[in-house]
Amino acid sequence: MSDDIRRTTTDADRARWRRYLADERAEAAVYRELAARRDGEEREILLALAAAEGRHEAHWLALLGGDDSKVVRADVRTRMLGALARRFGSIFVLALAQRAEARSPYATDPDATPAMAADERIHGEVVRGLAARGRRRLAGTFRAAVFGANDGLVSNLALVLGIGATGVPASVVLFTGIAGLLAGALSMGAGEYVSVRSQRELLEASAPDPTAREALVDLDIDANELALVYRARGMDDAESREHAALVMARVQAAGQSSTPTDALAVVAHDDEAVGTGLAAAISSFLFFASGALIPVLPWIFGLSGTAAIITATVLVSVALLATGATVGLLSGASPLKRALRQLGIGLGAAAVTYVLGLAFGTSIG
Repeated sequence: MSDDIRRTTTDADRARWRRYLADERAEAAVYRELAARRDGEEREILLALAAAEGRHEAHWLALLGGDDSKVVRADVRTRMLGALARRFGSIFVLALAQRAEARSPYATDPDATPAMAADERIHGEVVRGLAARGRRRLAGTFRAAVFGANDGLVSNLALVLGIGATGVPASVVLFTGIAGLLAGALSMGAGEYVSVRSQRELLEASAPDPTAREALVDLDIDANELALVYRARGMDDAESREHAALVMARVQAAGQSSTPTDALAVVAHDDEAVGTGLAAAISSFLFFASGALIPVLPWIFGLSGTAAIITATVLVSVALLATGATVGLLSGASPLKRALRQLGIGLGAAAVTYVLGLAFGTSIG
């Protein structure tokens, strides 16, 4: 370190550098932990990110003159991320890492190089891409699970609060809640099954007919009808002709016995993101039922009247905050904002039916 830098360095600067050094080491450890739970390309990408964090670590260590004896612990968020990576290594950890990279202070820190600030921005995009892979793998069943649980929470809370507000006996509220649980869960499961199966059938109907490629070997090369297939699937005229010529060259090279299996394909269909109908139906049924059970618990355990209504509202509020925060984490958004939004929507819907129940009960009385 030069004498000029030594003269201008303050204790606050050195404290900040030590904090950055600790954070970089902790972030590199997170990526190594995640890499240990993966293989292939994802492992290589995560190890490359860990190496990049190591370069940043070396920068702060150089400013400290190689003295890391007084390095503080990493911040709470980074330590928590490391603990989660060691135990789970899931999409949740990648989503948290994505948010951590987005919070990098290097863009405004005078002691961080422009390259380091750019690295952090790009790291965020790399982690976003890895997280997107995990989200695609979860998409079908996870969507059914989260929305099923949320629907169960909101719809059955609204139902039991509305009925409970009329002043009917606790047994009536309990039966209504259980009936609402079963009716909603069955409806959600059936609807999700039909939805996913229909989506898969649409994809299958849009995919090329595997037997049609057998006709390619007899096509007239000079009057290539294959170009029309690609135009019908979205390519422009020039691109379709070029692609058709390439495919026909492959067909001619392969000969009569080995027509390329992808000859008629233009884009691959992402079946993985759709999920299976049965898995989506089962998860939707179970998660709706688990969500719908929570508002009924106070009546199951013998509470009634205002005490049951307040207890149900509190239990559902906690669950709504949890589901909202989970969606926020997986989407890379703020968990707090998503949790509060989920809470506001759910309680707002329940408040409407509660007021209607009060009015209906008063009119009966």
